[in-house]
Amino acid sequence: MAKEKKKKGLKIFGIIVLILVIMLAVIIGGTFWFVSDKLGKMQQIDLKEEDLNVSASVEENLADFRNIAIFGIDSREDSYSKGNRSDCIIIASINNKTKEVKLVSVYRDTYVQIEGYGLDKITHAYSYGEAPLAIKTLNTNLDLNIKEFVTVNFDAVKEIIDDIGGISMEITSEEVSHIPGISKPGTYNLTGEQALAYARIRHATGGDYKRAERMRDVLIAVANKVKTMNISQLNNLVNNLLPKVYTNITASDIFSLLPSITSFKITDSIGWPYETKGKTIDRWYGIPITLESNVTKLHQEVFGENNYVPSDNVKQISNEIVEKTGYAK
Repeated sequence: MAKEKKKKGLKIFGIIVLILVIMLAVIIGGTFWFVSDKLGKMQQIDLKEEDLNVSASVEENLADFRNIAIFGIDSREDSYSKGNRSDCIIIASINNKTKEVKLVSVYRDTYVQIEGYGLDKITHAYSYGEAPLAIKTLNTNLDLNIKEFVTVNFDAVKEIIDDIGGISMEITSEEVSHIPGISKPGTYNLTGEQALAYARIRHATGGDYKRAERMRDVLIAVANKVKTMNISQLNNLVNNLLPKVYTNITASDIFSLLPSITSFKITDSIGWPYETKGKTIDRWYGIPITLESNVTKLHQEVFGENNYVPSDNVKQISNEIVEKTGYAK
C-alpha cells in the first residue's frame, strides 16, 4: 500500500482555533482576563491521568515533548459523547525546547488494540469510550504520553471556512463531480460546505491517502487566509467557534504558551502507520506491517529516538495482530 508523508488532517482546526485566541490576546495586550473570557466559551472536561495509560518509561523518554490529540468526529451536532467515531485523528507533537511542531495523522481504519474491545479500528475507540479511551488507545499502541485533547465536529469546520470568507482551491476534473455547485475544473473560492466535500472525497484516485492530502491543502488554505484577518474579524471568529470546541486544555495552560507562541513552527507532518496492508475480516481494516516496526519508525522520525525499542506491551499487541491477520511483512 502506498506510503505518504505530509498528511495534515482537517480536524487540526481545533488547534488553529485555540492558537487564534492566543494570537489575538497577544495583539491586543495579552491580558489574562481577555484569554479567560474567550476560553471560558469552550466545552471543557477533566481527565484522570491514571486512565490514560502513560507508562513511567514513556513519560521519561518523551519528557521534552507535549503531545496533543485532535479528534474530528462524525457528529454534525454539538455532541462529543460516546457513539461518535473519530473520523480523523491527529497528534500534534510540540518539542518544548525547539518549539517545533510535528503533525502525525493516524489513519482511521488502523487495526489496533482497544481496551475492553480487542483488536479493532482505531476510529471506534472514541465511539466506545469518548476522548479518554481514544487517548488511551493511542498511548497504548504507539508508546505515547498524550494527556490533552481537542475535539471538533464537521459543523465547526464548515463555519470556520464560511467565517473567513471561503478558501481558494484548484479543483481537478476527477474532483468536480464530488463538489456541489461546481461543474468544471478550475480554481474556485470554496464555501465551507464545498471545502468539506472536497476534503472528504474518497472514491477517487488515491483513496484515503489522497483524501488526507486534500485535508492538508484545506488546512494550509485556511491558515493562510486567517493570517490576513484583522482584530475584529478574529474576535468574531473565536466567539462563534469556541463553543464548538471540546477539550481538557485549560485557560491557564493556554495562557502559559503566550510568551513562546510566536516561535512555534510546523516543521513536518506524517501519515501513520507508514506501512499497511488491507484485509477484510468482519470488515475492512488497515493492518500495520508491523505495529512494532511502525512504532519504532515513529519514535525515530518524530522524537529523534534513533535506537528506540518499543515497549513489551506494543510488542505483544504487534504479535497478536500478526497472529490474527497473518501479516508479518
